[in-house]
Amino acid sequence: MKGKRVLVTGGSRGIGKEIVKIFLEQGADVHFISTSPSPHMEELTALADEKGCQVVWHQGNVADEAQMTGIVEPLAKEGLDAVVNNAGITRDGLVFRMSMEQWEEVMKVNLTSAFLVSKIAAAQMIRKRTGAIINMTSVVGEIGNAGQCNYAASKAGMIGFTKSLAREVATRGVRVNAVAPGFIDTEMTQKLSDKVLDEFKKQIPLGRTGSAREVAQTVLFLASDSAAYITGQVLNVDGGMVM
Repeated sequence: MKGKRVLVTGGSRGIGKEIVKIFLEQGADVHFISTSPSPHMEELTALADEKGCQVVWHQGNVADEAQMTGIVEPLAKEGLDAVVNNAGITRDGLVFRMSMEQWEEVMKVNLTSAFLVSKIAAAQMIRKRTGAIINMTSVVGEIGNAGQCNYAASKAGMIGFTKSLAREVATRGVRVNAVAPGFIDTEMTQKLSDKVLDEFKKQIPLGRTGSAREVAQTVLFLASDSAAYITGQVLNVDGGMVM
């Protein structure tokens, strides 16, 4: 990825931060978008300096069309080799207690943002007849989860969006794939009790949670020339939860 330019949404922490980091390790210039600064910016900047590349943070609301146009359009015109739509939130609750605000907020951040960013990036990628878009979905979008109707719907929508966009741009040399993480060890899951963690692990054939690094490695593969003949696919990184 040396000399390549990558854009990552939701790159400030968790899986997003690991995605930014792994591209920097490969020598790519990485731009990432988040609403607040990354607590890992010093680490990421030091890594970029070491690898002779750059990391640039853009503050923005990924669900805001005007903001995404202002950030993504100039980058796309300069040239983007890969785009990772990773931004996502949860607003959990049983459906009969879920407010319209909780529904719409999750849909906008998790799904509409991917549409806004991909629309701009893909328009430039097809002109250059090269590029890769990787969308972050979830196993919840494949099997559902009680208390997450909004989240599951947004992630299922991401799968349909990925496959449809892949068909639209494939003849122009642009690839579009999705990654579906399972139960990943992040700041969010670390807040769960040992009892809850043990129950989740019982559902995982490999018997353990995944790491953000393992998800990032899959994203890197899909963005690289090693995946040149892969498009329209959903790769599960879930320890066998969904077979």
